[in-house]
Amino acid sequence: MIAWATDIHLDFLDRVQRRGFAEDLRAEGYTGLLVTGDISEARRVTEHLTDLAGTLEMPVWFVLGNHDYYHGAVAPVREAVRALCATHPHLRYLHGAGVFPLAPNVALVGVDGWGDARCGAYDTTGVLLNDFRLIADVAWLDLPARNEALRRLGDESAAALDTDLGEALRHHARVVVATHVPPFAEASWHEGAVSGPDWLPYFTCAAVGEVLLRHAEAHPLRRIDVYCGHTHSPGLARIRDNLVVHTGGARYGGPAVAGKIKLPDHSSPAV
Repeated sequence: MIAWATDIHLDFLDRVQRRGFAEDLRAEGYTGLLVTGDISEARRVTEHLTDLAGTLEMPVWFVLGNHDYYHGAVAPVREAVRALCATHPHLRYLHGAGVFPLAPNVALVGVDGWGDARCGAYDTTGVLLNDFRLIADVAWLDLPARNEALRRLGDESAAALDTDLGEALRHHARVVVATHVPPFAEASWHEGAVSGPDWLPYFTCAAVGEVLLRHAEAHPLRRIDVYCGHTHSPGLARIRDNLVVHTGGARYGGPAVAGKIKLPDHSSPAV
């Protein structure tokens, strides 16, 4: 069984607390950990990933969230994380990295995703996230330029997912999709309800949602389970009979397991 956690924000913990979180996970007997973003911040994300995987001593698959790019930029952070994963036996960054078999008929794929300014009141919202000060790719832009930049990032994630999900569905009856930002407004939970229109532009990745919906409709006998976070509020959205989105809850300073991903008996996930 794989543990799923999201928005663990390890930068809010000291070293003893971070180790305690990992030791608690290891003691539960999971075969791996899936993290759907917001692991740390750019300056420490590789350090925190190394420490986490070193304590767990099991596969850790992950995507990055917006906080992981704070005080940095998308391309160099991804480059640093990929370089780390190339030399670490347990770490696997999923974004555009292909298909990862978990069991004979179950596969894992993933992309970061972004709030891509396509849902809600994207032309009039007054919401200003810390992203717009702390991530170089979208910092200090006016609303039209910011929306354009966010849509490019969303489209890039969607294109990467289109390739990997299509390949996974050709060979597996069930595909687990990891992403950070909820791909549908219906999955953008906030305290038991859908996020408001001023927040939806930055809490939904519509481009990724379009890819998921197209593949689900093209493969009605395949099952797609999406795991995401970002909103810090839990919820389940059944988009189609074969497409379900699990949004994980989270709390700053209190990382925890958001859910468990069950695999067929007697299967061990490949690293």
